[in-house]
Amino acid sequence: MPLRLARTNHDAIVKPAAPLHPIARLPEEWRDALAQRGERAFAAKQIFNWIHRHGVVDPAAMTNVSARLRAALAEEGLGSIAEIVHVHRSADGTRKLVVRLKDGATIETVLLPAVSGPGARPEPEIDADAAAAYDDEDEEDDPTTEEAFRGKTRVTQCISTQVGCAMGCVFCASGVAGWKRHLGPEEIVAQILLGRALLDEGEALRNVVFMGMGEPLHNYDGTARALRLLTHPDGIALSTRRVTVSTSGLVPEIARLGRDFNGQIALAISLHAADDESRSALMPINKKYPLAELLAALKAYPMQRRRRITIEYTLVSGKNDDVAEAQKLARLLRGMPVKINLIPMNPIEASTLGPPDMARVFAFQKALVGSGYSCFIRRRRGDDVSAACGQLVLLGAKPKVKAFRNSAS
Repeated sequence: MPLRLARTNHDAIVKPAAPLHPIARLPEEWRDALAQRGERAFAAKQIFNWIHRHGVVDPAAMTNVSARLRAALAEEGLGSIAEIVHVHRSADGTRKLVVRLKDGATIETVLLPAVSGPGARPEPEIDADAAAAYDDEDEEDDPTTEEAFRGKTRVTQCISTQVGCAMGCVFCASGVAGWKRHLGPEEIVAQILLGRALLDEGEALRNVVFMGMGEPLHNYDGTARALRLLTHPDGIALSTRRVTVSTSGLVPEIARLGRDFNGQIALAISLHAADDESRSALMPINKKYPLAELLAALKAYPMQRRRRITIEYTLVSGKNDDVAEAQKLARLLRGMPVKINLIPMNPIEASTLGPPDMARVFAFQKALVGSGYSCFIRRRRGDDVSAACGQLVLLGAKPKVKAFRNSAS
């Protein structure tokens, strides 16, 4: 698809092959659509504001839009495209939202409030719930933006990009039923609109991580447009510093993300092993894009000043969790601007694998810290409602137990 660059990065548009859903339009696309109807250009910003800043998708509620235009928007199909069918609230404040889409498919998205009250940040030794979207560069945030969060509990939302997942990682429940379809950008953004409306009093959405169901870069066009919508200054206006895209290692799309967004989008890599044989057994994608190719793509990613790539490493008992593996990982990543999130595997019905005991987790972390790396241990959040990392799954999917193979096939 051709890329048309406008004056700012927010306005760089990937033109879709199929007609866009109204929720997926950027302001300039609204201007073009309205001009064809003979409407004034200022209505484009009004409509975009209603949808993305205020979370209003019912044209009838857009009170500063003319009645004639409201009727035309309703006729075009602007309206609700997703609904929350269940909210699972964990004892730790995490909320997993089960969302039903128009075609009946279900996805899950998770709200993760900071663990220590208003303004809290991750505890560097034990808490990495929001660490993928937190780094030293936070001190450089716009003071005006920071003022909006003063005295509020900051929430990270983990969102999905596909119904199911095609990657087949053996420790993740999202791929249990395989890949069903991509989410449209409007369906990705709808998760934020729904989640934001459910925030408790005193909470504010601060970070968004593309770490839910699916592989974001497999659905590149949907993910890229959603990023532009979420960070557009006339809408939700998330800082690009507050958005992280996680990938299992799709090398061409990593390069494309870097080019299209000038390295402004934070990158997280699901690594989970430090050699090709072990990684291919855990993650089939490694057979297509082995570690040498993946590391070359990471080194070429156009990092912004003081930014680091997040390395996600799920610790699987007896497979990749001993100190020798930590030392191997330290050597593999030497010289790269990274921070490491260690994730003791969360049990899933689709796998016989499980987490190591905490003594091994701390020993693994100590080895990495001793090698000079910033290293977090993911605190379990929401595991009592299956909302923890790797536990999001298609509603009604039948588990298929996957075994770990000791050698890549």
